Formats: sequence, structure tokens, C-alpha cells
Amino acid sequence: MAAATYGNENLAMVRRGIHWGAIWAGVFTFAAIWSVFGALGVAIFASSANPAATHPVLGMNVGESIWVIVLTIIAMYVAGLVTGRLAAVTTTSEGVAHGQAMFGLSVVGLLVLIAIAGVGLTNGVSAPFASSHSPYVLGAIADVGWAGFLALFLGWIGAMIGGSHAPRFRTGTGTSERPVQPIRSNAA
Repeated sequence: MAAATYGNENLAMVRRGIHWGAIWAGVFTFAAIWSVFGALGVAIFASSANPAATHPVLGMNVGESIWVIVLTIIAMYVAGLVTGRLAAVTTTSEGVAHGQAMFGLSVVGLLVLIAIAGVGLTNGVSAPFASSHSPYVLGAIADVGWAGFLALFLGWIGAMIGGSHAPRFRTGTGTSERPVQPIRSNAA
């Protein structure tokens, strides 16, 4: 009687489309990291501001802007990595797509929260500084705008890199493959 053999093969999962559960997990990961460390940055830079100055916020907007940019890059990278791992991406392009979708959903969620907070804080009335043309207010808005743009642009890149660095199933001569082992029949 001939000896039977068996073998182990690593097979990649075949899945079509985007894994939305992984994307939502990435969004919540981003929100958690950004909220905790964003509050830390506000505490650090607000405590260094001079309350006796005419415009105490001017001293902290540069440091806070740098903090927000770096924090957004790191939070988006980690969230993209979580998204890619939970989605079990198999290719770099699939990881990038999941990172982009996670980034887009995070930005839309952030814009919705900002809109809700703006309406809630002003009771639906335009903010008092909106009609003012003070150089102080316009300078602060310009700094926040540039920092926001850089944070979003670099965060977008971080999300795509994080998504593409997720582990992938490997086929071929990977370390998890086992050699074919012979099985002897019980009759022998």
C-alpha cells in the first residue's frame, strides 16, 4: 500500500471591497489618540501662555500648531495600521485604500463635530468675532488654517502609510509553512 502524504499551504483570504468594521475601528483609534494627546498639548501650551499679556493666545499658537501637526501624523499612522491589520489586507494598495477611507471618514466626522459645536456654542447666531476685522483674530485664524492644512495633508499620508504597513498573508516560502510529512497507513 502506498504511503499517503499531507501538506500545509498558506492561502490568502480572498475578499472583495472595503472592510468597514476595520475602518470604523481606525476612526475610533484616531479619535482616542488625538483626543487624549490633544488635551495634553492644550494643557502644556495653555499653562505656558502669559495671561497678563494683551493677547495671551499669540504665545501658544505656534507650539500648539506644531503639536497638532505631529500628533495628527502619529494618530493617523497608528489608526491606519489598526485599520489595515483588522481588515487583514493582503496587498499594499489594499492597505492604502483602507487608510484613505479611514482618513476620509475621520475628517468628515471631525467636520460634523466642529459644525455641531459651533452651532451649540453660538446658539445658532454668528460668532462675535466673525464680523470683526481685528489683526489679532485674523492672524490666529490664519495660523490655525495653515496648521490645519499641514496636519490634514501629512495625516492623510500617515494614514496611507500606516494602512500599507499592516501585516499581510504570505504565500510561497514563508516561515509559517511546514514541509510535507509522510503518513503511514495503519495496515503496515
